[in-house]
Amino acid sequence: MRQTLASDKVGDKALKAIESFHTQVVEEVKTAVAANKVVVVGMAGNVFVSKARRLLKDKGIEFKYIEHGSYVSGWKPRLAIKLWSGWPTFPQVFIDGRLVGGYRELSEQLNK
Repeated sequence: MRQTLASDKVGDKALKAIESFHTQVVEEVKTAVAANKVVVVGMAGNVFVSKARRLLKDKGIEFKYIEHGSYVSGWKPRLAIKLWSGWPTFPQVFIDGRLVGGYRELSEQLNK
């Protein structure tokens, strides 16, 4: 399991800030993951996000796409998603409620 700082090592004000950091964005992703077989979370201008979406379309797989900003904009909401999922990059691809990873992991899974 990935390492995270133990909550007893985080001050009360810091913990409150962490708990309230872009919660609406995280809830949006959680809701989409619960309601859709395949979800891609990404950002504009990212070639790997585009590749993941194209791969799914080429395979005829329906998916929900959630986009938050580009390289310059939307970095804080994307950071909240990364902190929640533990995955450090975009896209973040979820299948059947599970994070499979990014484009490379998706490609490996679909091209077995």
